[in-house]
Amino acid sequence: MAYANSGLNVIGAAKKGNAPSLYTYTSADAIATVNTSGYFNDLSDTLAVGDIIFVHDSNTPTLSIVMVASNASGVVDVTDGTTVAMTDTD
Repeated sequence: MAYANSGLNVIGAAKKGNAPSLYTYTSADAIATVNTSGYFNDLSDTLAVGDIIFVHDSNTPTLSIVMVASNASGVVDVTDGTTVAMTDTD
């Protein structure tokens, strides 16, 4: 699939240079698709290196945290992602 604006929500947008902005992104795409270079190119004017995106895979469901690793010449690349374990032992 491809990036969809409808899945993005702003948690907190920082002023440039002060702190990373935080976003959530919900999609049926697996993290292996979302963390591919170029997936977030539509946001190249919005995302800055160091911004953090909480990625919710609505198909599985899983949650991963990615960081914008690079954003140059309209190409956005995010880190592989750290999966948040969803454990409920009771």
